[in-house]
Amino acid sequence: MKPTQTTTLMANAIRALAMDAVQKANSGHPGMPMGMAEIAVALWDGHYHHNPANPHWANRDRFLLSNGHGSMLHYALLHLAGYDLSMDDIRNFRQLHSKTPGHPEVGITPGVETTTGPLGQGISNAVGMALAEWLLASEFNRPGFDIVNHYTYAFLGDGCLMEGISHEVASLAGTLRLNKLIWLYDDNGISIDGKVEGWFTDDTPKRFEAYGWNVIRSVDGHDVAAVDAAIAQAKTSDRPTLICCKTIIGKGSPNLQGGDKVHGAALGEKEVAAVREHLVWDAIPFDIPKPIYEAWDARARGAKLESDWNALFANYRAQYPELAAEFERRSKGELPGNFEQVLAAAIASNIDKKETIATRKASQNAIQALAPVLPEFLGGSADLTGSNLTNWKESIPVRSGVPGNHINYGVREFGMAGIMNGVALHGGFIPFGATFLTFSDYSRNALRMAALMKIRSIFVFTHDSIGLGEDGPTHQSVEHVSSLRLIPNLDNWRPADTVESTVAWGAAVQRHDGPSTLIFSRQNLPYLERDAATVANVAKGGYVLRDAANAKVILLATGSEVELALKAADALAAEGVAVRVVSMPSTDVFERQDAAYKASVLTRGTPRVAIEAGVTDFWYKYVGLDGAVVGIDTFGESAPAGVLFKYFGFTVENVVAKAKSVIAG
Repeated sequence: MKPTQTTTLMANAIRALAMDAVQKANSGHPGMPMGMAEIAVALWDGHYHHNPANPHWANRDRFLLSNGHGSMLHYALLHLAGYDLSMDDIRNFRQLHSKTPGHPEVGITPGVETTTGPLGQGISNAVGMALAEWLLASEFNRPGFDIVNHYTYAFLGDGCLMEGISHEVASLAGTLRLNKLIWLYDDNGISIDGKVEGWFTDDTPKRFEAYGWNVIRSVDGHDVAAVDAAIAQAKTSDRPTLICCKTIIGKGSPNLQGGDKVHGAALGEKEVAAVREHLVWDAIPFDIPKPIYEAWDARARGAKLESDWNALFANYRAQYPELAAEFERRSKGELPGNFEQVLAAAIASNIDKKETIATRKASQNAIQALAPVLPEFLGGSADLTGSNLTNWKESIPVRSGVPGNHINYGVREFGMAGIMNGVALHGGFIPFGATFLTFSDYSRNALRMAALMKIRSIFVFTHDSIGLGEDGPTHQSVEHVSSLRLIPNLDNWRPADTVESTVAWGAAVQRHDGPSTLIFSRQNLPYLERDAATVANVAKGGYVLRDAANAKVILLATGSEVELALKAADALAAEGVAVRVVSMPSTDVFERQDAAYKASVLTRGTPRVAIEAGVTDFWYKYVGLDGAVVGIDTFGESAPAGVLFKYFGFTVENVVAKAKSVIAG
């Protein structure tokens, strides 16, 4: 460990950069970076294995700033350690298109592992990363070759622990004994509203001990040596560790430290000057003395760490060439070379079998078909495996000390989604997890974060409408599909049969720039006949399922309502009315097609009726104000599915009437 005088200067460099950047932006949160500066020195200088020259080195430790409002702490660390983050980038804190946004964003700033800001989600991602590390190590390590061997560290504050997701993920991490997960808790007793003792009096150490964690209590967060010793102790535990660090928010600010005023606003020029005097920090803003840069510089150490690992991996490749090739493929996120062939065979099997089954069962069949060539599949369900059908014949449940490829997340929808995102960010797996569609509300912010981060998380939602029947309106999804379509960069699929279900799975797996939701029915749906050209168009998100010369109306539907559209088309045809039926399993994917294709499916000037067992507003973008929508703008009822569909107007007669009305104008 470096001398105390040096570590004090290293910590004060963080304080100076944080307060100066926030002051220049006149926006931000200086209190946490100033309060956690010594904790950061202890971790980054003494324990954190990383290489600033290669932020994507496979065996690096992972560091997550769950209390992401203190982003200047992370940016200061990255800059000082030698990452590609210049002082000009620090000066541009919180400015348009800068590499230093208000909260850390993966893909924007080199060295940032996840996007944080919504409190509690960073620690959920950390659980996912630690889970991925353990499972990969179990699969690929061999005696003398620990090619997967790294820790996941997270900084967090009171706000993260107040969020309910913290309970969900900490509980599961304790149950699974993820011993290479270490959280450092900034226990400063202050949040935006003031002293948390008025609303947060949990005995946090006891809480985590009850989860089965190793807890290190009452560490002086301003004593680098004490924090260093705590981290060293944590690394010897057979359980995840919470290090409780007592700190003073805004440490170093003589007039504001310890209070809420330093939490989320610039200190002001007078207080910035007072900090400089108090810390005896003579450097001008955005200037770091050379000796401090040298003390922080992690490039040589990082290069050696990666070089040593590369040598180990080269020997591993020599002894285990197939394992090494598989590890590299999965680390890059590449699919097996025969994936498209296997997917095509699965679709062909759907066509041969022509099964009438629930699309949730069609989903399981697709998983079963793809899993043998996708060892990176890591499935799961939030206590509904038997209903969501996310297991497969070769799936192995993950248990404490027993690795597998299917996770029983328990009733933890939000935690499941956050953990999945961490797994996806870590690499080596394609995570998917399931619950009922109505409970997507519980996990919604993690879905949004997955879309923002452009990661390959696959969210499976079954029991997709009033079609689930007797469980009633609490479980009947009405607004959910439309609301999910509002999230940018989230591909939502609501398939109508076995073919569309398998195509949806293929699209989700092949997508590398964002997450997908796969939305399936509880009830059986019939197989839909198509020719080869039509099958090819399913992957475009919307396509002409049945056509007629000089069609007078277009019936547009998704999921279980496609069958209704076809029956209504038959009834209209019997009356001499030509109808085009369009199936739209993914409006998101359809919108990415070129204008010519979209116009070929939804021809201009032809009246349209949309049919979906959900709220109607979304569909007016396709049918126009002169069109019609057969939907449901109220909550459901408790009754058998067939009764409900009739009660809410999902009948051939109603669709025919709507079609005639739009034709008549």
